[in-house]
Amino acid sequence: MDAREKEELIQDAVRHVIPHFASWEMLEKEPKIFVRGEGCYLYDLDGRRYLDTFASLLTTICGHHQPQVDEAIRRQLDLLEFFPNYVDTFTVPLVRLARKLADIMPGDLAVSFFVNSGSEANETALKMARQYHLERGEPRRTKVLFRRFSYHGTTLGGSSATGLPWFREYFEPLLPGYIPTYSARCYACELGLEPSTCELACLRLMEQQIQWEGPEQFSALIMDPIPGSNIGFPVPPDGYLQEVRKLCDRYGVLLIFDEIQTGFGKTGRMFACEHWDVVPDIMTIGKGFTGGYIPLGATVTTPEVYKVFQRAGHELRSGSTYGGHTLACAATLANIEAIETGGLVEQARSTGAYLRGRLEGLRRHKMVGPLGGIGLLQAVFLVADNKTGTPLPPEHKVGSFIRDFCYGSGMILRNNGDILVMAPALIITKEQVDEALEVLDRALAAAAEHFGL
Repeated sequence: MDAREKEELIQDAVRHVIPHFASWEMLEKEPKIFVRGEGCYLYDLDGRRYLDTFASLLTTICGHHQPQVDEAIRRQLDLLEFFPNYVDTFTVPLVRLARKLADIMPGDLAVSFFVNSGSEANETALKMARQYHLERGEPRRTKVLFRRFSYHGTTLGGSSATGLPWFREYFEPLLPGYIPTYSARCYACELGLEPSTCELACLRLMEQQIQWEGPEQFSALIMDPIPGSNIGFPVPPDGYLQEVRKLCDRYGVLLIFDEIQTGFGKTGRMFACEHWDVVPDIMTIGKGFTGGYIPLGATVTTPEVYKVFQRAGHELRSGSTYGGHTLACAATLANIEAIETGGLVEQARSTGAYLRGRLEGLRRHKMVGPLGGIGLLQAVFLVADNKTGTPLPPEHKVGSFIRDFCYGSGMILRNNGDILVMAPALIITKEQVDEALEVLDRALAAAAEHFGL
């Protein structure tokens, strides 16, 4: 590709494509076009190589060009590229994937509704919960409890259940009946309490909200067992999820776990909720589910919930033309097989511990504050001084400076303001972790010099 063609591509990208959550500031600097991937690395138009420490937005968890997934797609292409899962029709990869999920999902989660994305999976879960109560003769159960600082997608229902103002502000008023409640962000407790002595006050307040609104009006509580990259993967205190489960059971509220970011090995267990042996009534999955090959998401529930629809003789009133796409299901089956046969969940646990240890070593930089996360989901909170915890002036955009430095040094790093987040592919090696941390070390030093810290 010659220089003129490259320049035309870049110009047309900016002229004709609306990027998801576009950053005009970054687009003006240097639009980025990638052309090839291999393992944990990506290559751009000029052939420059980048170590991707965020796995293509938490999707390519087995790396690029996973041979068995490539082959599975080719085999399925020779048979049937697509037929919809509509009314009474199925395809072989769809059924096999549903059966595989029934085998590996925690507890008795065993019945799947397939969609195209994580946002759709959450939207479906919210609709499923509402119709479930309607079929059981409780039509007043329409309210949804959600936690502040959690993200659940870009659909209208998902946005209504998202507790981050940035994702909500342009679309208010959102759906009625969505009730925000306290999070379990212990590093920045909304109540100013300490985890060792708080006795899960946030949970007690959640119960008071249910009682105040009227338990008979709630259909579901939607939550992420470990919230995502936007707030640095805060791990809940021991006992919290167990008590959430009891709370929902006490008031007849369906518990929805959003494991779109945390599922399929990234925490060192196949699903994050398995760290606490808590099983929801509905779980949503996506992102790394497919290995990034073809869009797919799923809303997975229990036979007990599904039987309510069967007994009533009413279908779940939701659908998607391409939900459960034939090629996507074939790719996802192979992706799960690659995770299992490669021992990648165990590898994520081991490499994640190594990554955490290396990040701890960066505390010699005074701007490296608390760390968040578990397994291969890790976050660094930047501060002006880690001895005092003094925050950085947001207008300095220190996190963005570090991100740009890393990119210029051949590494893709995600930042959410002054939170740096790393969530590499499960296949990342300790040598590649060392490569990433060497770049980050230099970036922190450069930022300290640039901002006089």
